[in-house]
Amino acid sequence: MTLKVWASHVGRGILLTAALAVPLAAQIGMFSKEQLIALTSEWKGERFPDGRPKVPDSVLDRLKDTTAEEAWSTLRHVGYRLQFEGNWKEINPGERLIGRAVTAVFMPYRPDINAYINGEGKQEGRVGHGQNSWVIDTLVQRDVMVVDLFGKVDGGTIIGDNLGTSIMTKTGTGLVVNGAVRDPTGISEIKGFHVFARAFHPSAIAEVTLMGMNVPIRIGQATVLPGDIVLSDPDGITFIPAQLAGMVADDSELTHYRDDWGHEMLREGKYAPGQVDGQWSRQMIEEFNKYLESKGSKLRLPVKRQ
Repeated sequence: MTLKVWASHVGRGILLTAALAVPLAAQIGMFSKEQLIALTSEWKGERFPDGRPKVPDSVLDRLKDTTAEEAWSTLRHVGYRLQFEGNWKEINPGERLIGRAVTAVFMPYRPDINAYINGEGKQEGRVGHGQNSWVIDTLVQRDVMVVDLFGKVDGGTIIGDNLGTSIMTKTGTGLVVNGAVRDPTGISEIKGFHVFARAFHPSAIAEVTLMGMNVPIRIGQATVLPGDIVLSDPDGITFIPAQLAGMVADDSELTHYRDDWGHEMLREGKYAPGQVDGQWSRQMIEEFNKYLESKGSKLRLPVKRQ
């Protein structure tokens, strides 16, 4: 017998149900481990105990200098055209926000549904009455909490400085919320805690209900899955599918090396601007590959056949 899993059609604010053949774990708005693995089946690497993809720390580290343009180019080339979202208010700008997405989706408050969710939370041993804190309780190091709060501002404040401190302690990263946060002054005092929100507001979170954790969500134009890599730069946020994170890191690293080598060749006067900016010759590619080797990189450009 199949069980039904909640999913959120955020664009219209409609709650949908989707019948799945895999039994659902008894948890609020969450896929079972088997369902989450099936949903992210293109990821072939390590996973968290709940089935969420665990992109290696080494890949996260290699993405630290990747720009939105570089990531966008790689993702678009393989058919992922809607993975970027801009127009944020940022707290603690500077270093990039990089981590693995833990997703959550809220919807406008409805008494009967909210009563059911609270009852389920009590049976599951969720701590406290604040449903936003239930998501925070699941976080681990290098996670990024990504929340669809349907753009709500007044009463759409997912955290203040207390919950922000908890998130930073657990993850060492930050937060992305399609909604608001309160007390930006207090949050700004949490060193290294990077927050991207639509707005700031003094109200507490109100009249919303948590409808899902670690489920697909919508952030603006982007669909975000649990385990996606959250990558910020001055342009905004790119959500990189787990299975493509290594490819994005490779392409970005190669781009930086190409730029560095090209600038060096121009300074030395060895090649003309048209050569560096144009189609590289076999000789240039071979020299560049030797440059890559000297830098300890395992990446190589394919050498053209004559």
